[in-house]
Amino acid sequence: MQRRLFLTLLGGAIASPVVGFAQEAPTEDMIMRRLDAAPQRQIAPRNRVTIDEFKRRPELRRQAPSIDIQAINFATGSADIPRSEYRKVQQIARAMEQLLRRRRAVRFLIEGHTDAVGSANSNQVLSECRAASLKMVLVREFGIPSRVLETVGYGEDYLLIPTERSEWRNRRVTLRRIDDFIR
Repeated sequence: MQRRLFLTLLGGAIASPVVGFAQEAPTEDMIMRRLDAAPQRQIAPRNRVTIDEFKRRPELRRQAPSIDIQAINFATGSADIPRSEYRKVQQIARAMEQLLRRRRAVRFLIEGHTDAVGSANSNQVLSECRAASLKMVLVREFGIPSRVLETVGYGEDYLLIPTERSEWRNRRVTLRRIDDFIR
């Protein structure tokens, strides 16, 4: 396993599963603090946008409080969140519950992302499925109200690590608190 991991880090041809790269999951407190932060820019109520417009405007999305969740280990080509990952999702749910108690009108956007392996079209669909998968687990398993969660997939458009190779850090979800931006 160490040899495979080492070769993969060096860009070797061996495809290592995500297992060797698991990032520490952010804590409930860390997620809550990041999502409860003030937006980088205040938007006057008359300038707020629809959810669809917000999803299409990266300059607005960058202003919203957010956190990348790389700790949910999506296998290459998969949107499944295995039960073994539910402890990590529970941290997200608990942070969302705290924010729901503090902010009556809180809304979240779950963004799905992929790496650049495969076609742009298949990555787009996969990223949408990843976002929907997290929403489904949050709603069904942890009781987060569906009405406060929006989803979108961005495929390979916003890579954290610019590479055409398989890169586990690009297979992630991003959470944004969007209630300060939408009508």
